[in-house]
Amino acid sequence: MTPEELEVYCLAKPGAWRDEPWEGDGVAKVGPKIFAFLGAESVGLKCARTREAADEWLQRYPDDASVMAYIGRSGWNTLRLLGSIPDEELREAIDTSYELVVSGLPKKDRPPTGDTPPHTHRRAPAARQPGPKNSP
Repeated sequence: MTPEELEVYCLAKPGAWRDEPWEGDGVAKVGPKIFAFLGAESVGLKCARTREAADEWLQRYPDDASVMAYIGRSGWNTLRLLGSIPDEELREAIDTSYELVVSGLPKKDRPPTGDTPPHTHRRAPAARQPGPKNSP
């Protein structure tokens, strides 16, 4: 997966947008939260809810996966692009990161999933107005 393909895939997610909170460092966000750190040679992702579960990536791809500095204890890893990690697994890791970050957003800030249209409310039936007793 090239850096360009990475960015296109990330930004195709519902509600995703690109930001550059630090000069020259692009990220993909959903709402106010980062779900991917977009690099020229790697991507930083929340690979699991816990550090222990995220360590599976380190065991499977010791040359291409590492714990992210500062936030690694929360399940974030750096995964190298164009290495031994197959593109399909990178896409799955992006999906996981996105889903974990979205699940942590307040419900009002979550993007629509496509399951239910946004702003659909059941309308209460109109109250029946009493009418004349002998009306047709």
